[in-house]
Amino acid sequence: MSTLLKINASLFANQGQSSQLVERFVAARVAAHPETKVVSRDLAANPVPHLDGARFSAFLAKPEERTAEQQAVVDFSDALVAELKAADEIVIGLPMYNLGTPSTLKAYFDHIARAGVTFRYTASGAEGLVTGKKAYIFATRGGRYAGTPYDAQTDYIKIFLGFIGITDVEFVYAEGLNMGEESKAEALAGAHKALEALAA
Repeated sequence: MSTLLKINASLFANQGQSSQLVERFVAARVAAHPETKVVSRDLAANPVPHLDGARFSAFLAKPEERTAEQQAVVDFSDALVAELKAADEIVIGLPMYNLGTPSTLKAYFDHIARAGVTFRYTASGAEGLVTGKKAYIFATRGGRYAGTPYDAQTDYIKIFLGFIGITDVEFVYAEGLNMGEESKAEALAGAHKALEALAA
């Protein structure tokens, strides 16, 4: 049995276009592979706290010197990491807000990027420790940005996931969603076709 971790980052929870693409992909994936176990994390319904000085200090504190509050922060992060490591596939719904990645997803990333846990530094540089996984990214945008300097998302997501060891990353784009009904319909149809092929 394989485990699929589904992460939705839309502010509109399951009503967001990226979330709907993720749901469609996961349903198709489970239909093709009924043994798949799905674990869901909705960052709108259950947001991860944004990183601040106190939370970061908790990660840096020696285990034997942590306060109860610091241990609670580490326990929360450890649970996210364990959930990620237990997954064979990671599926992320990625809307674009003001040309960037949702802050809720960045907060999640900040809690799973842990030195000695999900990556380590070696003499030749950083080495990711979360390996052997496949990631699917469903990116939705109001305009058309893929392949242009305005698309800072794609490289950031690839670099971050690669940093922790996830290098097999597949993107599906639905762009031009706010450029008229025809553009929206065409973009979603293309994304649906792409995700059905990936889910098989």
